[in-house]
Amino acid sequence: MTIQKQILQAISQAFAATFDHRVDAESIALQPTRKEFEGNYTFVMFPFLKFTRMKPEESGEKIGQYLVENCEVVSGYNVVKGFLNISVDEQSWLDVFQKLYKKENLGQLPAKGEKVMVEFSSPNTNKPLHLGHLRNNFLGFSISEILAANGYEVIKANLVNDRGIHICKSMVAYQHFGDGETPEYGGLKGDHLAGKYYVLFDKAYKKEIQELIEKGLSEDEAKKQAPLMLEAQEMLRKWEAGDEATVSLWKTMNSWVYKGFDATYTKMGVSFDQYYYESDTYLLGKDIVEEGLEKGVFFKKENGSVWADLTDEGLDEKLVLRGDGTSVYITQDMGTADLKYDDYKINKSVYVVGNEQDYHFDVLFKIMKKLGRPYGEGLYHLSYGMVDLPTGKMKSREGTVVDADDLIQEMIDTAASHTKELGKIEGFTEEQAAALYEMLGLGALKYFLLKVDPKKRMLFNPQESIEFQGNTGPFIQYSHARIAAILRKADQIELSYQSEAFEGLGQVEKAEKELIILLNDFEKKISQSGEEYSPSILAQYLFDLAKEYNRFYAELPIFSESDEKVRSFRVALSAQVAKTLSVGMKLLGIKVPERM
Repeated sequence: MTIQKQILQAISQAFAATFDHRVDAESIALQPTRKEFEGNYTFVMFPFLKFTRMKPEESGEKIGQYLVENCEVVSGYNVVKGFLNISVDEQSWLDVFQKLYKKENLGQLPAKGEKVMVEFSSPNTNKPLHLGHLRNNFLGFSISEILAANGYEVIKANLVNDRGIHICKSMVAYQHFGDGETPEYGGLKGDHLAGKYYVLFDKAYKKEIQELIEKGLSEDEAKKQAPLMLEAQEMLRKWEAGDEATVSLWKTMNSWVYKGFDATYTKMGVSFDQYYYESDTYLLGKDIVEEGLEKGVFFKKENGSVWADLTDEGLDEKLVLRGDGTSVYITQDMGTADLKYDDYKINKSVYVVGNEQDYHFDVLFKIMKKLGRPYGEGLYHLSYGMVDLPTGKMKSREGTVVDADDLIQEMIDTAASHTKELGKIEGFTEEQAAALYEMLGLGALKYFLLKVDPKKRMLFNPQESIEFQGNTGPFIQYSHARIAAILRKADQIELSYQSEAFEGLGQVEKAEKELIILLNDFEKKISQSGEEYSPSILAQYLFDLAKEYNRFYAELPIFSESDEKVRSFRVALSAQVAKTLSVGMKLLGIKVPERM
């Protein structure tokens, strides 16, 4: 039983013994005591005064006295107004640390026996990945790792948007302006090549619109009658009809893009267990429409279109099939939801998609629940805000997007110049230095995008993200490297820091106690991050731990400490912090260096 649970159980018993009132331990909570007060945990008395029928200070005194007399882990207390601050005795903290230090599989919670699919990335095959995709991919990959650490069997899925009018735009432009260019011939990654023609289409299309407006057409008429748009629409019809030449060009250009995506995913450290392609799924869902009509979940209008009435759910009526029998997006999303379940029998399905799709997923999830799907209650939209740069918003078709590849390289280059300035690569070979720059550059990028609550829109500042001080990835990475150097020195001088080496240690300093308290919270933070689908909770915890360790390092000697047991304990404490930082950063998809 954890210290917190022992205290909560004792508080529950105190209410029964002192005030003859039953309060379940599960219904009460402790919070960390604020730094300016003495104590480790604080119990707020105010909600319980109706039972105690005493002033808050008197109630706190009664509970505090009971805890000191009846709970072996409590060494003292103080009451500040209605706040009972509880101090835990030092031997209990040492016992906690010993258990943590001996624990195998740190950060891995017991198996839940449930499967969850996390769908993320979902790129279009008409352009390369960009800054917005980076937040999506890092969120999706990190939450997959966190859910796996929470005991779920996780399937990482990527639904690729490989068909539609936007893909045909790149294909039409390639036919007009490509002149047989290939990634090898043009020296461009395949995804960048497709993106180049998407931008060229937009430029030529705008020119055609302007010419038609000058001939007397309205802007709306010009947009519809522009020859390039008519060509793209015809190409989509040909693709859907299986036209051999069209399908062949589509396959060729998509193969270039996939090769480019793979290179970017590898660089990012992101991988998938299952790929789905919209070209395979876009016709799914029509059978579900029939099922919904039979069950009364959907209804048909006079023009033959099929709708879901969600007014009883606080929404409106939603089209699920057009009158001519063609699908809308939600039709295929219903079909794909069933496909995922058929493939894996998943209990939960997490969609990592930007918040502009909040309404769409609200509708989809309510429909699947109404249809009685076994996975209906496990549907979750991990909605996230857009990422802005100091220069403003990005637009793919105008070619003003910050490509993921370019930004990653810029971060690696910035990490290189910053690290060289600070002189942190002494004794490194060229290969080791290059690996460190990549680790720091990607760590800075990932951490900066993950430390913000996913729901919030954010401003990405490349310069700020790479700093070695403050709430950044490199600060945590550097803290790990600092501890790794301490452990190497301990090994060199043959200082044992096995648990037996500090058995029977009498007391711990305040800075040591603070670290143990934080280390003890690690798995709770993993659990909370999984429950709330928020890597930012874990990121903040890792920053707090690194910051607290650096305070400990500044305040207390390690190798110059005269007491051998204390020396061993401080090295062991350092080792546990390094292990926790390494495991935690791995759950964010970030590597930590052994030296800097």
